Formats: sequence, C-alpha cells, structure tokens
Amino acid sequence: MTSRSRGTFTSRLPIWALAILAGLLLIIVVASAVWLFRTVQNMALASMSSTPEFAVPEEGVANEQVVTGDTPQDNSEQPLPIIEPDEIEPWSGNERINFLFLGVDQRCDEEGPTHTDSIMMVTVDPLSMSVALLSLPRDLWLDIPGFGVDRINQAYYFGQAYEYPGGGQALAMETIEALLGIPVDYYVTVDFAGFIEAVDLIGGIVVDVPAPIVDPNYPDNCYGYDPFSLEAGKQRLNGEVALKFARTRATFGGDVDRAERQQEVLLAIRNQVLRVEQFPKLLVQAPQLWQTFQDNVKTNLSLEDALELALLVQEIPEENIQTAVLDFNYVYNETTPDGRQVLVPLRNEIRTLRDELFAPPAVPTPVIENLPQFMVQEGARVAIYNGTAVFGLAAETQSYLQDLDVDVSEIGNADSSTYKTSQILDYGFHPYTIQFLIQEMQIPPLNIKNATGPDGDYDVLVIMGNDWANQLQGEP
Repeated sequence: MTSRSRGTFTSRLPIWALAILAGLLLIIVVASAVWLFRTVQNMALASMSSTPEFAVPEEGVANEQVVTGDTPQDNSEQPLPIIEPDEIEPWSGNERINFLFLGVDQRCDEEGPTHTDSIMMVTVDPLSMSVALLSLPRDLWLDIPGFGVDRINQAYYFGQAYEYPGGGQALAMETIEALLGIPVDYYVTVDFAGFIEAVDLIGGIVVDVPAPIVDPNYPDNCYGYDPFSLEAGKQRLNGEVALKFARTRATFGGDVDRAERQQEVLLAIRNQVLRVEQFPKLLVQAPQLWQTFQDNVKTNLSLEDALELALLVQEIPEENIQTAVLDFNYVYNETTPDGRQVLVPLRNEIRTLRDELFAPPAVPTPVIENLPQFMVQEGARVAIYNGTAVFGLAAETQSYLQDLDVDVSEIGNADSSTYKTSQILDYGFHPYTIQFLIQEMQIPPLNIKNATGPDGDYDVLVIMGNDWANQLQGEP
C-alpha cells in the first residue's frame, strides 16, 4: 500500500466538516454531520478566529510528499473551502488504512518539545468493513530510529527537540512502523486541554469503573500534584474527571490498565455523541467545538480524505470494532540500569496480535477472480532467493513469474540450501501480491510472515524450498 502525503497544511473548514472529522477521530457514526451543515455553517464562519492544522494537497503537487515540522503555518489568507455534502463519496479504495493517534501532554502553558501521554493505533479495513484499536503503553521500551532504545513516548519529544524531518509525529510514526512492521498512513495529535473542553461540551461521558481509584500523586497541569479518587460503578464524568480516569496509573496494572481505560473513554464518547437527544446540543455548541478542534488537533489528513473515510466508518457495524492493548501478555516489567521502570515488548506475541488485527481478510471470490489485475496494480517488487541445492532454480522461477506479470526485481541464493518448504516475507502490506504467489506457488499460508528492513530494493521476498523445486520440475 502506498502511504499518502504526511505533510501538514492549514485551512478553515465549515462546521459540518469539523463534525465529520471529529467523528472519524472517535470512530463514531457521523451521518448527522451532513444534517448539521446548512444550519450551523454561518455560525461557524462567524466564530472562526484561527486556523486548524490539516493536510490539504497543494495544486500541482498532489503526489509529492510534503514534510514540515510541528510549527503551524499561517494560511489565514486562504479562502474558506466550501464542499457541499452531496459532493462527498465514501472511501473508494480497497487498501487498509492505518492511523496513529497521539495524546500530547503540554504542561504549564509551556512551549517547545513535549511528550505523548497516549498512543493508539487504529486500522480501518474497507474489504472486511472492520475497525481495530491497539493501545500501546507509554513506557514501552524499544528502539527509536536514530536515537537508540528508550520509552516510546520519547519519540515525539526527540522529533521536536532535534528538528527531525517531519517533526515529532514523523519520528513517532517511524517508531511504530519499526515495532509492528506495518505502514502508518496518517497521524492525529490531540492536546489534553482540548479533550477536557470537548467532553464538557457534549455533556460528559458515562463509564463503568470496575474498582475504586485512589491516586494521591496524580500530576496537576504543572509539576505538582492534584489528588484524584473515583468510586466504583457506572457514573457520568465531566471532561476533567474523564481525563484523570484515562490518565491515572494508580491501579494494579499501571500503564497497561490506563491504555484500556483510554479505549473505554473513546467508546464512551462515541456512545454519547450518538444519542439522538444530543443533536440539538451539538447544534448549539457547534462554534465552541469548532474552536476547540482548531486549537488542539493536528493531522496530515486532507479534508477530502477525512470526509471520505468518515463516510466509510459510519457504515461499519459496532460488532466489527475490535479493541486490544499491549498488556502483560505482550510486555513484561523491567528496570533499566539508570533505575527507570519500563515495559519490554515480547515481540513474537506482539507479531501474533498484529497479524490478528492488521492482517488482510480472506479475499472474497470477486477479488480472487481479478487477482492478477490487483497484483499488478499493487506494484510490489519481488525478490526470489533459492533455498535449495537445485542449480538455476531462481532464474527459472524469475522467468516463470515474469510471464505472469510479477515484478521480479532481484534473484539470488538464500542463507541456506536446505529449505524444505517455501517462505514469503512481506516487507509492508501487499495482500494481493502475497495471495497471488500463494496460489501460483502453492505456498502454505503459515509460511507467510511480515518483516521489516529488507536487504535490497524489494517489497516481498520469496525463499524457495524443495516443495517448489519439485512442483516446477513436475515431480510428485
């Protein structure tokens, strides 16, 4: 899959577009946004005093990657983009779309580099009409490209502090890509101050607290403490308490429990916004919601992509939404030499979970019938390595696959000549190419793996085993 531009650009949007984009962020049904458009647009125009940070492709450079830092651009002279609701079509692509959501911890009105306090991957699959949320603990101990091993929440900070190309969000995206072995197409960062205001504007949220929470050391907005406690049971929380509920680590599972609560809060927001009686209140609060969104959300989503994706998400049923957390089935506690408490990833277990959440679904019959066409359109470069003692097998296979329009960019010998069965390593996300090779070479599905960091200029590596050598030579 080819990721879209990761650059950011600012523009002013009508309030109905804000409502749709917010709906995408919270994985909520957003059809009501179209209904709100004509009523609140004039209110929104009158209330705009700043510009939100969105990615809008510049004319003539739609296919180029525009990389900027975290500093908002001044686009106050741009005309307001007006898009009629009936002009927006649902997302038409078949590829999976992956988002990285970052909750930014900015304290004491400080300026400059800051950390991410909440990290969540969200994937939307148009083929299976499903959504999955994967929360990553902020104390996860892993390699940050170019900066060594550290907590995952340092990636955003390092990207800002050291002026990494693309800023903190770009380094955070690359860090997640290296961990999970999947592409991250888009990012959305949300400041906690905006979260509090937005929750208050929608009337709070209802959560079910499984056990009492007592946190005498909950941090305030600066560098002191703001003791926090919450009774067990179902209750409605305002914005401030909802943020504390989502951020506190004063429970047995610490950072892992917090990641689970953050998902619960997102789904509670979804339920609150979906209540029919909420529509009149959202109408009244539209200008304030718009201003909050302007001040506290950054994303590399273009307006058009955001609206198309939102209309896709509204069609996904609730039972097709999965949630998962890198809990203690996937991490373990460790103390670093300098005394920091961190969570070390269990990579094999994480790969298994990743495959459950992010792997392509079984390809339906209509797609199988058009598989060669989809494979060619995907444009994956395939390397063929000989894992047997059969001389010339790689060259013979290259010729065979090229006759089938497979882009074989490289051939060579594997690390061993004793492979009994063939293997495929996918360095990214190339479902059609993988499915095509499985069918043509009769490779067992269990022999398909995701990987990162190929040694050459290829996207998919096929290591041929004796099973393929026998098949190609016509042996039983």
